[in-house]
Amino acid sequence: MSKPAIPREVYLQPGDLHFAGAGTRIRTLLGSCVSLVFWHPRHRLGGMCHYMLPTRGQPSTRLDGRYGDEAMLMLLEAIHARGTRPAEYQLRIFGGGNMFPNLRSKAHRHVGQQNVDMAHQMIAKHGLVNHGQHVGGTGHRHLIFDIWSGQLALKHSAHLSGSGRQTGVHSA
Repeated sequence: MSKPAIPREVYLQPGDLHFAGAGTRIRTLLGSCVSLVFWHPRHRLGGMCHYMLPTRGQPSTRLDGRYGDEAMLMLLEAIHARGTRPAEYQLRIFGGGNMFPNLRSKAHRHVGQQNVDMAHQMIAKHGLVNHGQHVGGTGHRHLIFDIWSGQLALKHSAHLSGSGRQTGVHSA
């Protein structure tokens, strides 16, 4: 499908998620946070979340997109509400950067790595397939997802030692 004349632009803040049809573009900016991106190539449906922490660690009656395990459940609910099955979607993972690489702790993994680990755990738990990822490292990622085509654009600004930064543009 070609680009809509006027696509609907959605910007995800931390804790947000959005699931929509072909006329939508979703953007976000990730540091240690992680985005799960689902795309259905035949129906041109898709969704993205932007979670901050792997889990809240205590049960709640209401799902919250700030937590990876709950954001995954919210996206799966949206998929089922559209009459589709999660296995029909291409799923990709982005983010999980180490935003403070100079603060090293041998006892704990940084929150970005914990977020990536949760994404992998949830994918395995729900029997899904990871079709690609751009995770870890340092710095932040600007991610754009065009649901009409499934095209993902990624700009990664990685921290280098010292004050310089390296920027790369990738297409997923």
